Amino acid sequence: MITNQIVVVEEKLLWVSLGRIAGIGSQTFCQLLKALGSPEKIYAANPKQLRKIVSDHIASEITCGIDTDALEQTRLWLSQDNNHLVTLADPEYPKALLEIADPPPFLYAKGNLSLLNQPSIAIVGSRNASVQGEKNADAFAADLCAYGLCIVSGLALGIDGAAHRSALRVNGATIAVVGTGLDIVYPAKHRDLAHQIVQHGLIISEFDLGTPSKPQNFPKRNRIISGLSLGCLVVEANLQSGSQITARLATEQGREVFAIPGSIHSPMSKGCHQLIKQGAKLVDCLQDIVEELNLSHSPQSHVLPDDDIDSANPSENTSTNIIMATMGYDPITLDNLVTLSGLTVSDVSSMLMLLELDGKIASLTGGQYQKIM
Repeated sequence: MITNQIVVVEEKLLWVSLGRIAGIGSQTFCQLLKALGSPEKIYAANPKQLRKIVSDHIASEITCGIDTDALEQTRLWLSQDNNHLVTLADPEYPKALLEIADPPPFLYAKGNLSLLNQPSIAIVGSRNASVQGEKNADAFAADLCAYGLCIVSGLALGIDGAAHRSALRVNGATIAVVGTGLDIVYPAKHRDLAHQIVQHGLIISEFDLGTPSKPQNFPKRNRIISGLSLGCLVVEANLQSGSQITARLATEQGREVFAIPGSIHSPMSKGCHQLIKQGAKLVDCLQDIVEELNLSHSPQSHVLPDDDIDSANPSENTSTNIIMATMGYDPITLDNLVTLSGLTVSDVSSMLMLLELDGKIASLTGGQYQKIM
């Protein structure tokens, strides 16, 4: 058994070795596989055969053979529990990725490999998400898990993190697709979250071990997020964001795109509004996604209910009710609240503090406040 495991690891290292050659991206890798069959046969091919498929430079690099010493780090990583390398030749390789134009030839993975072929939905959005945006991501992720969908996102701050945490909270499935090597956690603030996902979900990457966070990595990462999924839900996004890229890739891949609208004054809503103008489905409740994806299961709802205002002090409740009604759904300043509510500055200030502590409102930059729905 141990001998067989060693053989499997060594065979997988050929995939890694080939993928490290400069000029061999996912499309070139797949062309070589289509022409010659496997990494073993690619390395065994003569230069004349190779030059019919790739450039002279790449053919020369392949014929130089394998640098086994350079692969020692990967060999040791694969020998550790819960670490995997899933190639196009493996039954665990996600079938959804086979449908996209440039599937990664192999994926590094930590966690539960069975999730790679579970029906999934991507939830993405701003790293600088609002409190309401994170709450929306949490609620939608929880309910979609109840429909048996795996939540796919990118482990980023903001909306991504909220979606992953929600799936874990309701004992659902989640996959984090990252833009670094799997021996690096980025962002570092999500180290604990990453460890929880490894224990109860899956983290994957197409990038070699030791690959740091680089801007050019994330569009490549995003095509995997969308490619794994039946659809992509954008919760909050500005006009120039990675979420916009993921949504565009989802459209190109034939996936559904959903977007949650927001305030016309919020920069974090501009991207979602643009997507809706371009044909994304406007989503303001779970049923919008359920109908579009033809989900048939009737789950138990996980949407968080609004908290009841404390009834211990009727006059205090009256003031908070007035403020909540006055606030509407857009950000508003203290001065405008005083003017519109007819209450004193002191009353409004104290009520705002209580409402914020109670999780009813959030304080924003610029001295503004916003209701949390």
